[in-house]
Parts: sequence; structure tokens; C-alpha cells
Amino acid sequence: MCEAVDVQRPVLRLTGLVVFLGALGLLTAFFLPVSVEGLQSQMQRFGLLAGPVFIVTSAVLALVFVPGPLLSAAGGAMFGTGLGFACSLASTTLTSVLALLIARRAGGGTVEEIGGERTRALTELARRHGTVAVVVQRLIPGVPDAPLSYAFGVIGLRAYQIALGTLIGSAPRAFAYTALGDAAVSGDATLAVVATGVGVGVSVVGLGLGWWLTRRNHQGRTDEVTPPR
Repeated sequence: MCEAVDVQRPVLRLTGLVVFLGALGLLTAFFLPVSVEGLQSQMQRFGLLAGPVFIVTSAVLALVFVPGPLLSAAGGAMFGTGLGFACSLASTTLTSVLALLIARRAGGGTVEEIGGERTRALTELARRHGTVAVVVQRLIPGVPDAPLSYAFGVIGLRAYQIALGTLIGSAPRAFAYTALGDAAVSGDATLAVVATGVGVGVSVVGLGLGWWLTRRNHQGRTDEVTPPR
């Protein structure tokens, strides 16, 4: 009886976290419409403090699943490519650390408690190579960062791992979206072409890394199953 209760507790914690985040995402989508123009008008009132305020505001919005590309484009439209890129990358890194800390507090360790031996081994592997795992995830196109940041917190990555991984992995895409936001306002066609090229290049690299890691993982499993001759 006690063992059943011990197993149920982490399951309930993890389920509660998933349900809460899912509800938060739905509420954001329906009741918190965010646009580049809206962010611009709100940030203008802060004058010289607009940069720091934008970093914190964007970090909070990303935590509730406002798309990162939209926030980065807003940074470029407001501050230009250089300062906008710095603000967007700082905000993205802050979001990743906050999401990790929230998930660690709410559901840290639950995967190990309810998972089997293989799950625990994969979790330990992710912890040892946490920075690399974050870098690769940030480079792969079409994978939203915030949900994965929460997942990294659940499996127990450290704050410095996700911060460093985000700084490295998110930088190219943050530049691309920030430059596109700047180009949309300034009408700089060359900047738009450069930004698009960077975005496409990052997507190709991310897909290549994802394919290589998937193949390597599959090969490792095959070697484990195949008995030596």
C-alpha cells in the first residue's frame, strides 16, 4: 500500500505540471493576443529603460508560450538588429532558466521515480551532456523552446547547462528573427536576405544534427540488442 502511494505521488505531480502548462498555453492563445505593434507601443513609454523592461516582459511572455520568433522580431523592430539581438538573446536565456527552475520545483525527479532503468539511464545521460542537448534542441527548427525548457527542468538539468546551451543554440535563430523584424521596419532588403539565409542555414544544421543523433541512438540500441558472435 505504501509503495503504491509512493508511486502515485510523482505521477500526480508530473500530471499536474503538464495539465497546468497546457491550460496556461490555451489561456495565453485565447486571452493574451500579442503582436509586434502592441509590444512596440507598450515599450515606448519606458524610454531609456525600454531594453531591460523588454527583456523581462518577453521572458514572462515566453514562459506562457508566446512564440519566441514573434518576440525576437519585436525586439528587432524596436531596437534594431544589434541591440534587439542582445535583448532577445538575454530574454530567451532568462526564460529557459526560469522555466527550468519552475519545472524542477514542481516536478523535479518525477521521471526517475516513475520510470524504469532505461529511463533513469537516459536521464543521467541528458544530465551529463545537458549543454549539448540544449544546443541541439535549440537548433532544430519547429521545436518550441519553452515546453522543452520545462522538460529539461523535470529531468534535472542544471541552470548553467540550459543557460549556456541556450546562449549558444538560440543565438543564430535569435539573430535571424531580430534582423527580420528590423528589416520589416527599415525596409532593408539586404538585411532581410541575410536574415533569411541565416535562418535557413540554422534549420539545415539543426535537422542534420537531429538526424545524426537519432541515427546514432538507434545504432546504439541495435548494438545493445544484437548479441556478440
